[in-house]
Amino acid sequence: MPTEKQKMLSGDWYNPLDKALSAERLAARKLQHLFNHSTPDDEALRRQLLKQWLPNSGKHFYVEPPFYCDYGYNIKTGAKVFFNYNCVVLDVAPVTIGSNVFFGPAVQIYTVNHPLDATERRSLQEQALAVTIADDVWIGGGAIILPGVTIGAGTVIAAGSVVTKNMPAGVVAGGNPCRVLRNVAEQENKCD
Repeated sequence: MPTEKQKMLSGDWYNPLDKALSAERLAARKLQHLFNHSTPDDEALRRQLLKQWLPNSGKHFYVEPPFYCDYGYNIKTGAKVFFNYNCVVLDVAPVTIGSNVFFGPAVQIYTVNHPLDATERRSLQEQALAVTIADDVWIGGGAIILPGVTIGAGTVIAAGSVVTKNMPAGVVAGGNPCRVLRNVAEQENKCD
């Protein structure tokens, strides 16, 4: 019989109150607390905490505190990834992030899903769906990425967008729900 963690990682319905999962979340929260309450002149401490807390992050991974996640080990990044202030990554399923990816402040990535039926929700069961963000993506501040979404390489997600479905490579997308607005090549080569 699979453990609750095995069920969680395979996308099956699982019990998040499982003792082993609860202990892993608590360990992550302790590291998270230390990181979020460290001072900017404690750069060596911050690097050490990030290596423990987010062990699958690539080179030149940078996070402005505060930063919040469930487990930490389910976040895998390439090189040169930047999270601005107040980002949340509910990494119940894997969150795979390519290289050269930038997140504006208050971006939220959700992998966890709950039953739509109220009676089923009372069981407290959850399901997790992986999120994948390819290389060279820019996610604007306040954007929300929902479970199971993939964002293609070179795409820009506008601030405040709610990404409910996959976004192709090389586009500018925005809105609620997020939709393709134009190709990146059509965008003027300037920052607004």
